[in-house]
Amino acid sequence: MPSQMEHAMETMMFTFHKFAGDKGYLTKEDLRVLMEKEFPGFLENQKDPLAVDKIMRDLDQCRDGKVGFQSFFFLSAGLSIACHDYFVVHMKQKGKK
Repeated sequence: MPSQMEHAMETMMFTFHKFAGDKGYLTKEDLRVLMEKEFPGFLENQKDPLAVDKIMRDLDQCRDGKVGFQSFFFLSAGLSIACHDYFVVHMKQKGKK
């Protein structure tokens, strides 16, 4: 039986391939749909309507309009770190009350 971490890794891989399809990479449109479906809270809180464009530009290091799994993983890791940081600050504030 997979551990929670193994399940999380599997979920990330399957999620990437669900949106990348057989081509094995995400286009900007794929990334936009993935963000809308898998990270709705992140996009809802964005004040910048070009957020997905900027994310795509950051992730598409080869400038070929493709985001591979490694770049997708970096995005997921970055969002996880930001959520963790928010959680830590929130918990500290909650403890001060």
